[in-house]
Amino acid sequence: MNTISQEIPVRLSRSDSRLLLVAPMPGIKPSDISVTIIGRTVKIYGQQTGPGQDEKDLIIEEWRMGPYYREVELPEAVHGILTNATFGNGILILAMPKAAEEAHRTVTFQLEAIDSARGARIGHQGAEINPTG
Repeated sequence: MNTISQEIPVRLSRSDSRLLLVAPMPGIKPSDISVTIIGRTVKIYGQQTGPGQDEKDLIIEEWRMGPYYREVELPEAVHGILTNATFGNGILILAMPKAAEEAHRTVTFQLEAIDSARGARIGHQGAEINPTG
């Protein structure tokens, strides 16, 4: 059984208030995706799905339905706990609010299924970030 994780491609962009990371992860369920944010590092994991994938007589296999893994170093500090994650049509989107200073707290979360092909993790829904304390 081939359990080597595929490194997934990403797109990383920024606005005045957030970094946006987009990654294709086709063929898996939202509940198979977990994200860890440590300081300026984002780690994305996707479990392999589809029983019997290694038993098929494939002619060409340029991608698999997981497992997926990607580690990305961010150019700026983010609020990991306030990160919004959505998954639909095989695409993971992480909207990470920028932070004034780097937090060394580890934040790990798994997406929750909204339906069989869509998932989300809501870390913040407001327009502005106003940390307390």
